[in-house]
Amino acid sequence: MPAPKAVNVTVWQIKQQAMQMAEELSVPPFWITDWLLYVIDKPALFLITDDSYQLSDVEAERFDAGVTKMQQGIPLAYLTGTQAFWSLDFTVNKHTLIPRPDTEVLVETVLEWIKDHPLSTTPMLKPMLKPMRLLDLGTGSGCIAISLAHELKLANKLKQVSWQVVAVDFSLEALKVAQHNAVSHAVDIEFVHSSWYDELPASDERLFDVIVSNPPYIDESDEHLVHLVAEPISALSAPNHGLADIEHIVHHAPQHLKVGGLLAIEHGYDQGLAVRQLFSDNHFNNIRTIKDFGNNDRVTLGEFTKNKLQY
Repeated sequence: MPAPKAVNVTVWQIKQQAMQMAEELSVPPFWITDWLLYVIDKPALFLITDDSYQLSDVEAERFDAGVTKMQQGIPLAYLTGTQAFWSLDFTVNKHTLIPRPDTEVLVETVLEWIKDHPLSTTPMLKPMLKPMRLLDLGTGSGCIAISLAHELKLANKLKQVSWQVVAVDFSLEALKVAQHNAVSHAVDIEFVHSSWYDELPASDERLFDVIVSNPPYIDESDEHLVHLVAEPISALSAPNHGLADIEHIVHHAPQHLKVGGLLAIEHGYDQGLAVRQLFSDNHFNNIRTIKDFGNNDRVTLGEFTKNKLQY
């Protein structure tokens, strides 16, 4: 293994070997230094100010063990148990996907729509008696629902608009992680054990203003899946060239959305056209696709236009 195993290894020595180690492991270089900081429980500045620090035998053994796990395909976030997303840190484990930076585009897009939407910006003399409702399908670690709830909680104080956030997942283990994250970030979210909409009543009193989802969208035959040995494949891939779950979400969304409500879905870089067509076929307008930080199609959104009773 490329990990330094010499006696009396120092932070400086690991820093010098970090790039080579990362190349041999095919991981980002920051994984090595971030793992080091986690093991010795020091802030990032420590790498500059105290690089003569000598790891104890226990720290050196733990560092080496983590690097070995990286070689076996275990991501850094699963070693540390946390992943930064939006403005918060989230607990993650083998039952949840690790939040990606591109998914922040979904959060940003939804917040911008809410900010610009007349239902949430109409001046009011007193707080709304009935909260607006937001649904996150396939919540996983809860990163999307919690980030949105956290931002809306801050905005509510100024706009006097309250939001009720509901988060759904089929995995009970993932829901446990999401519930833990919600408590950690002091947001009130209703968690539901359900396969997509199955356990959600489609009644006028329970319609949503916003539905968001980052569903599985990778083609089951995608060769890159074989390299993802740690994350739950069921949360990544779907039949029909990765579109099966997206089709289900879009097709049934009109039964759960208010007229004028928003549906926003993350998808693959090559699925924008197909997803826009799904939206168009299911009574959505103002349909558009937002690109991610790599300039790839990533999030498609649209507003529901047809009355539920006519659907």
